[in-house]
Amino acid sequence: MLAGVKPVISAADLAICHMETVYGPDGGPFAGYPSFASPPQVAAALADAGYDSCSTASNHTLDAGTEGIRRTLDHLDKAGVRHAGSARTAEEATTPTLLEAGGARVAHLAYTYGTNGIPVPADRPWSVNLIDESRILSDARAAREAGADVVVVSVHWGTEWQTAPDARQLRLGRALAASATDGRPDVDLVLGTHAHVPQAYEKVGGTWIVYGMGDQIAGRMVNHSGTYDPRGNEGTISRFTFTPPSSPGGRWQVTRAEFLPQWFDTAANRVVDLSAAIASGDTSLIPVRDRITTTALSRGAAAAGLTLGR
Repeated sequence: MLAGVKPVISAADLAICHMETVYGPDGGPFAGYPSFASPPQVAAALADAGYDSCSTASNHTLDAGTEGIRRTLDHLDKAGVRHAGSARTAEEATTPTLLEAGGARVAHLAYTYGTNGIPVPADRPWSVNLIDESRILSDARAAREAGADVVVVSVHWGTEWQTAPDARQLRLGRALAASATDGRPDVDLVLGTHAHVPQAYEKVGGTWIVYGMGDQIAGRMVNHSGTYDPRGNEGTISRFTFTPPSSPGGRWQVTRAEFLPQWFDTAANRVVDLSAAIASGDTSLIPVRDRITTTALSRGAAAAGLTLGR
């Protein structure tokens, strides 16, 4: 499923994904919407593609209760993929996910707007991270104190099937971008998921916000009106190049910002790197690439330096 984007993912010093669903038992049964149970073999596929860490905080994190969280994190651990956003123990929940990449120590934090009405267990309130501005910023500062050069925050937010960021995304995104400690921003990059369609990129101050990357792997998607919506199989891979500061203690700056349009071919069950496919002669995909590009650049990101990656 991921072979088409493996060259892009595996080439990165650090690759982060979002694992929206939880894994079912090793031999199944597996299930789709509304309560997901995905094959645990996905974890090995993510590792093979080159992913280093996945956010696991979503509205489906509690679909199979705390047992689903345990299975998912156990399989990610077995595959060698780090994770952030859900936890098996209180200690795990309070320990920031720190990764080494390209000479930098990167903290990966993750949060979700909710859990589809499934209550977070009263005896395990730390099972999944819910969006709370003060909590996110406190965690970001703690990660910085733990040695993080770059703090990446994954947020599961927004309005499904809406390409424009909603009011909550705009408000929270700006709050995260504006927060600083001793003149140094607390958050360096925000990566959004949940809407199922591509959303815009925007640079706020010196911080890039990807409001929604869209889905990388999804079945034939039906929107809220009950109609097949091709946008549900469209998305972007975000690629940001960070450069170390000129003096110790300064901010690692994004010196190159790129987006790579992608599409999930539901007939073949394969992710397609649209730029690569079009360069190879499949001109039928040009309208798909262009639709994604228009959305990604809809909030002025081109003027801030965002380019179409290859």
